[in-house]
Amino acid sequence: MAGQFGCASWNELAARIARSAPGHEGDPALLPPRPGSFIVFQPSVRFYYAAKPVLRIFDVARALAFYRDFLGFAVDWEHRFEPGLPLYMQISRGRQALHLSEHHGDGSPGAVVWIGMRGLDALHHELRAREYRHLRPAIRVMPPRLRVMELIDPFGNRLRFGERMRHAVKADGSPA
Repeated sequence: MAGQFGCASWNELAARIARSAPGHEGDPALLPPRPGSFIVFQPSVRFYYAAKPVLRIFDVARALAFYRDFLGFAVDWEHRFEPGLPLYMQISRGRQALHLSEHHGDGSPGAVVWIGMRGLDALHHELRAREYRHLRPAIRVMPPRLRVMELIDPFGNRLRFGERMRHAVKADGSPA
């Protein structure tokens, strides 16, 4: 169970739960990440029975190289009506799940998906260490309280990983 929440042990998970309890100083989702902090993705859809974002892909090997090998998503399941027909699959990392589809009419190249999260600096460091030759991700400040890292997949879809900041800032990053 602890591993599903990005924790090494039940004790670590219990400590994180206690820190987020009412009366604890600040909402952990609004706090800036601490060095060595964990990465937490928020689901793009709050209701688990609702549809996940569907992104159009044109090449399964390139999609897996980007989403699985570079971003660290896991393939949950794959579906083809029969061999040789288009692939439809679900990938996930933490609580964030996406559907990738080769089907004509599913999704539209150039779609944008917002992925709220904590641990943006840790994700940025992780991705830069992988040295993906097609992207050099950067984090930018979006006043008043957001930090965003936008990635474009091989099919033109945009993934915006965003983290709320504790204090408001100006466009140059100085306090507001």
